[in-house]
Amino acid sequence: MAQAPFWETLSLREMDRQQWESLCDGCGKCCLLKLEDDETEEIHYTRVVCRYHDQTKCRCTVYDKRKKLVPTCLVLKPDDLEDLHWMPSTCAYRLLHEGKGLPMWHPLIAGNREAMIESGNSIGGKVISEEYVHEDGLQEHIVRWVN
Repeated sequence: MAQAPFWETLSLREMDRQQWESLCDGCGKCCLLKLEDDETEEIHYTRVVCRYHDQTKCRCTVYDKRKKLVPTCLVLKPDDLEDLHWMPSTCAYRLLHEGKGLPMWHPLIAGNREAMIESGNSIGGKVISEEYVHEDGLQEHIVRWVN
């Protein structure tokens, strides 16, 4: 009899660091700059990504020191999940927190990142670095393809 995968048997709080980190599918959506409507609190994703995001590998180039270099960058922990309404609906952390399963394209299920990329869930090739966008011009870059 096959053993159930860790994400189906452990709560997010029970996972060790390696398990926790492996939940990230590497889509890069959390690295996008977002705008929040002050009146409705609706989150609007932009196609503008953090300057430290490697668009070829879809990874943070300064992952271990990201919080120091980008004070607004979130180092996600289980205690944070209740307040993260801005997380993409496809995010494994959000899905598991909501009691849902991982999608078939998730690397832990598919066995590779290619399935996630082929499913259209990666920001690769769809974004520009914040280095090239003035903060006042973010509204011009709002996208709807994220969730």
